Amino acid sequence: MGINFRKIFSKSRTPQSEPIPGSTQRPNSAGGYAWGVDDWTRLDRFLILGTEGGSYYASERALTRDNASAVERCVGADGPRVVRRIVEISDAGRAPKNDPAIFALAMAAKLGDFEARRAAHAALARVCRTGTHLMHFASYLELFGGWGRGSRSAVARWFNDRGASSVAYQAVKYQARDGWSLRDLLRLSHPRAATEAHQLLYRWMVDGELASPAPEALAIVDAFEQAKVATSAQTIARLVREHDLPREAIPTQWLVDAAVWEALLERMPMTAMIRNLATMTRVGLIRPLSAATKRVVERLSDSQRLREARLHPIAVLAALLTYQSGKSVKGGSEWKKVGAVVDALDEAFYRTFRVIEPSNERTLLALDVSGSMDSGVVAGVPGLTPRIAAAAMALVTAATEPQHAFVGFSTELVELDISSKQRLDRVAASMRGLPFAGTDCAQPMIWAKRRKIAVDKFVIYTDSETWAGGVHPAQALVDYRKATGIAAKLVVVGMISNGFTIADPNDAGMLDVVGFDTATPAVISSFGV
Repeated sequence: MGINFRKIFSKSRTPQSEPIPGSTQRPNSAGGYAWGVDDWTRLDRFLILGTEGGSYYASERALTRDNASAVERCVGADGPRVVRRIVEISDAGRAPKNDPAIFALAMAAKLGDFEARRAAHAALARVCRTGTHLMHFASYLELFGGWGRGSRSAVARWFNDRGASSVAYQAVKYQARDGWSLRDLLRLSHPRAATEAHQLLYRWMVDGELASPAPEALAIVDAFEQAKVATSAQTIARLVREHDLPREAIPTQWLVDAAVWEALLERMPMTAMIRNLATMTRVGLIRPLSAATKRVVERLSDSQRLREARLHPIAVLAALLTYQSGKSVKGGSEWKKVGAVVDALDEAFYRTFRVIEPSNERTLLALDVSGSMDSGVVAGVPGLTPRIAAAAMALVTAATEPQHAFVGFSTELVELDISSKQRLDRVAASMRGLPFAGTDCAQPMIWAKRRKIAVDKFVIYTDSETWAGGVHPAQALVDYRKATGIAAKLVVVGMISNGFTIADPNDAGMLDVVGFDTATPAVISSFGV
């Protein structure tokens, strides 16, 4: 019997444990083959997804080193382009955390050529918007060899280009991070005070001496000093209301008092509010039908306020999962959740994405529920595995597209009992209970062909660590097109910041996008329409 060449060498049906003949596929971390994404795609994935928590197949350390190398290559190839991308993603609030952007900016500021360094220093204030961001930047600079004249000048401008009252707020709110303080940065950068108020503020930051009476621009600093010696919650609440003292400026013994939190809530920034929902519930401020609960719900229902706060959907999802659980991940704190707040968080999640126009295409939302998607965390959020995050992302598209269906796959495929009408926390709970096995990302196309289901757009949420199937996903899509006559498209939503994709870069009907980029659902909707 002769050799069956069709089984050994086939461009239409190749096991995922082997590369498609003639393709540029390379081994992924799971032992299968996929396409490698270029460094610029790696840059986007890193800036948006980060590497915190690692993945099933790669440790946090290995994934971070791999991504950092890709970022460094981009900086070497075109540093100003890297800086523009950092600013674009950071400034628009498209990433769950700003740390990857700050890390990449520090790399460009230290390792880039002259133009890259100049661009990075010019962008410092747009990326490092808070004192914490600036201290992170300082700690990352140390990783790349320390400070230079350009970095010192950029940090000095960060202080001087802001009004004295703005710097004063940062100084009382963000006092020390990562082994640095704003005092350290002030002394290192030696800014020449822009105004007399700046000069008085810098003296207080360095020596602890505040002029008396303090100028109006430094009223918050005077209030901060008064709070240190306050003897009643009423005094603290008054200082908060009169001078907008942030939570971080309040001595810890007063942060168990509902009256203090009531004062803080009046002008509390959105991000701080959702992070402190559990605490405000535990101290009795947020409770059924209370004025505080009404205020929280109203803010979470305000789309404009959410956009202006750059509130990322991951932050809302993390707040929802934590608040709904009724207990803290670390420590023994517990609280009795308020249903109106849970509902408001659920609705706010959808509002944090860009306005999406439906494509009205028949859309199959396919969630990778394999073992690798149930390991690691997204953006360092406890309990938020790529599997749960993928379901949350898919719900955004489901809420937009009138014709959609949910399926889950590992080595087999199952129809999921998920509805866009369900609350996020309930969907997350159902995803945790799913059984899992290996990964075969071809399953959605195979299933749709076998069941004769008409699909215009397959949207697969995965880490692209596919290895178990007898045919590659790209081949399965081509086969589906031939069998049905539908020019079906494939969108791959990458949920991990690795270097792989199942989308064939040479097929215009396939697209690779980054999971939990706030722009992703709109890109999915508009692709090919």
